[in-house]
Amino acid sequence: MEEIKFALDTFYAVMAGALVMWMAAGFTMLEAGMIQSKNASAIVTKNLGLYSIACIMYLMCGFILMYPGGALIEGVIPSIGTSLGLSTGMDNADIGIPYGMDYSQQADFFFQVVFVATAMSIVSGAVAGRMKIVPFFLFAVVLTGFIYPIQGYWNWGGGFLSGMGYSDYAGSGTVHLCGAAAALAVVNVLGPRKGKYNSDGSSNIIPGSNIPMAALGVWILWLGWFGFNGGSELVVSNEAAAIAVSQVFLNTNIAAAGGVVATLITSQVVTKKMDITMAMNGAIAGLVAITAAPSAPSAGAALMIGAVGGIIVYFSIIILDRRFGIDDPVGAISAHGVVGIWGVMAVVFTGGSLVSQFVGVLAIAGFTYLMSLLTILFIDRFIPIRATDEEQEVGLDAVETGVKSTTY
Repeated sequence: MEEIKFALDTFYAVMAGALVMWMAAGFTMLEAGMIQSKNASAIVTKNLGLYSIACIMYLMCGFILMYPGGALIEGVIPSIGTSLGLSTGMDNADIGIPYGMDYSQQADFFFQVVFVATAMSIVSGAVAGRMKIVPFFLFAVVLTGFIYPIQGYWNWGGGFLSGMGYSDYAGSGTVHLCGAAAALAVVNVLGPRKGKYNSDGSSNIIPGSNIPMAALGVWILWLGWFGFNGGSELVVSNEAAAIAVSQVFLNTNIAAAGGVVATLITSQVVTKKMDITMAMNGAIAGLVAITAAPSAPSAGAALMIGAVGGIIVYFSIIILDRRFGIDDPVGAISAHGVVGIWGVMAVVFTGGSLVSQFVGVLAIAGFTYLMSLLTILFIDRFIPIRATDEEQEVGLDAVETGVKSTTY
């Protein structure tokens, strides 16, 4: 019976990881559809590359940093090692049932690594249209191999955030806020796309190339999020776990729906038009908002959490663009960062500690932003990260990949 439960929970973890891995396709389609067609091949290259880099770096050192056998500074800086044998201080012979988990360690690694790639995908969307590929990949090495795992250790690896009661079920903070904070740091150094802002600071709309493609990306992300949140229950082989997983699926779906409807209504009230690009971000916002606590609230509460996320993302995108001059072609910093903060703090309504959640936001966002800023400044000193105005005019497809995604 124990072996059957172990096999079932391992299979569940692997399949949930596969759903999350499929989100990489969603990010790719969303980003490619929301930018100009002359940059689409470069976006595809970045997403395919960042996923592969994330897998390699997490295997080399990220996994052991996030789930270490010890710490250099207890609760803050994990011990350094390699994950190449998928060993967290144990011999490979101990992996499996003797390892003391309800599912295999290999399945755990796979489920974790696709989360790392998700965080880096957020950066890809925010820097689209003007960041060169090589420095982007170098940044991916550092974020996925070191920055993400260290702050992940604070929450899920037994670090100081978990010790003080910080609660983040599937990563509104640990994954989404982390990715958005990294994206903000890079964007602040990178600057806006050529032609995005006028001399008086006013903003110009640079339309995307393919709205149906972007919408397909959102649908893929919506589907993949069931693995993202549902898989975070970790087991499904007993009655209580099965009910909890079902509640997570229900809440995840209804929060996304709430985000879409709330954003559509907001857009209609503000502009007298229903902006589909805002609605797509509304879906993502609802999903991000519920990710910190998808098993705790009722479906009605999840609907409200997602709806608030949809309203927040609408105004956040406008304010960051027009007030702060932050050029984010897909709204990633707003949908994953600003709404990620809301998702973390919304845990308070289901019994979380206000102080612990707030400290978690500050720690994750502050650490990730600072480390990402230092990293990208260092890279930029040796390899310019920004495509020149002339290169942007031609398009990164021709300059960086030599492959046009379409005729234009």
